[in-house]
Amino acid sequence: MNRNTLIRGLFLFSALYDGILGFAFILAPLSIFEWYQVTPPNHIGYVLFPALLLIVFALMFVQIAIDPVRNINLIPYGIGLKLAYCWVVFKFWFTTGVPDMWKPFAVVDGVTALLFLWAYIALKQHTE
Repeated sequence: MNRNTLIRGLFLFSALYDGILGFAFILAPLSIFEWYQVTPPNHIGYVLFPALLLIVFALMFVQIAIDPVRNINLIPYGIGLKLAYCWVVFKFWFTTGVPDMWKPFAVVDGVTALLFLWAYIALKQHTE
């Protein structure tokens, strides 16, 4: 499997992952919170907005997967998304605590951020 196929697969995986999470939190947010025994926020809008952002980013990841070289400029935004989420979860995980439901997402996003960085560097070297 060549590098471009791996990069396309990475961003396709990320599109599916974030898209599925986004739609899950749009379609059944209260059920998800109940499943994990986490008290939901006082207004569902605090959940729906980030869920919609995940869908927007999923669409961006599809664009990157279609043509990574052409859309290399979008990859830093994906890295930023993943690192922002990791920063929030890990900060509270290691200080005051965070519900367990958020931890696996932070681990996946941390690994994904590193893979996005690898893809960005590999594509940059290829295009120079």
